[in-house]
Amino acid sequence: MDGRAVNDIRCFDLRLLFLLTLLHTQIRAQLKQELQGLPLLTKTLESILSVQWAGKYQAVTEVSAPALSVQETDCTIEALKALFNVTLDSWNVHSEVWLYFVHFLTYMRVFQELSTCGQTLFHFPSNTINLLSNVPVSCLDVLICPSGKEMSANNNEPDMEAIQLILDFMEKRIDKGCSYREGLTPVLSLLTECSRTHRPIRKYIKAEVLPPLRDVSNRPEVGTTVRNKLVRLMTHVDLGVKQIAAEFLFVLCKERVDNLLKYTGYGNAAGLLAARGLLAGGRGERWYSDDEDTDTEEYIKAKPNINLITGHAEEPLPNPMDEMTEEQKEYEAMKLVNMFDKLSREDIIKPMGVKPDGTMAPLEEAVHYTQIAEPDSSDSD
Repeated sequence: MDGRAVNDIRCFDLRLLFLLTLLHTQIRAQLKQELQGLPLLTKTLESILSVQWAGKYQAVTEVSAPALSVQETDCTIEALKALFNVTLDSWNVHSEVWLYFVHFLTYMRVFQELSTCGQTLFHFPSNTINLLSNVPVSCLDVLICPSGKEMSANNNEPDMEAIQLILDFMEKRIDKGCSYREGLTPVLSLLTECSRTHRPIRKYIKAEVLPPLRDVSNRPEVGTTVRNKLVRLMTHVDLGVKQIAAEFLFVLCKERVDNLLKYTGYGNAAGLLAARGLLAGGRGERWYSDDEDTDTEEYIKAKPNINLITGHAEEPLPNPMDEMTEEQKEYEAMKLVNMFDKLSREDIIKPMGVKPDGTMAPLEEAVHYTQIAEPDSSDSD
């Protein structure tokens, strides 16, 4: 039997296995526990990709290996999809299963190697990222283990090739401009968890996505940088996409409200802050290192003119009230009060305020809580 027929049969078997494990959870559990599905699928994937293990965390491919055929590409994708089903609900894993998770993580390096050979890899990272979402977050630091390609004094430095590959894939997904929930949410979730748990990964991604601010003449959502694209997603119509994009940037800012507002502006971050009860400032529940980001000289110089709502520097505008008399000021103030009162009585708008705990509430309730909190704070002094 020739190789083409073998690949066709293997691809059919893998596709059938994917469908069975997708539709029947009992088959998925049986395959994982009784039939050694993880070793079988892992070896199948390694066979297709011609993977050779050069170390515990290092997988390489033959430099002179021929390009993957259409059948081999399809088989690889079907194997990754089947592995995703088999590894669902695998948070409590024993050491043997953990070793296979390590193997999955090293496939990111294999795809990086193949990309230098002109392979079409758009679907490979997509399915691999879906698979990595099943990996316990404590294992994700294997992504940055030194590859050992070059022996040097800095050989123990984190290797960020896999992280950069994921970042590049994320930007391509954003540029695609559609199917954000299916295509973008998994990669943003993966990068968020990596950044939240592993400090070296967070520092690297922060330098790539949120470099020190220098030019603040434009709004944060205007431009072509990765930061601009992610800030635009913070106001996306899809609630899930909006939340995960905001959460990703919030984690990169070490869950500090002041840092987030510096890069996004209050208007773009208002949804996340309201949901977290952080409209009054502060930080999230998770504690990060105390090292602070240093502002550039350009940012420090422009900071007094930055509009906190829009997040960019504006030229000071003349105050229209400077040329008004006291009677004109009082008239305009009452006119504004009457307009808001009419809109409120007709339930067109509902005035809201921020309570001392940072959450939103109707204005009357917010004022009530504030009046109660003030005497309490003075008594405690």
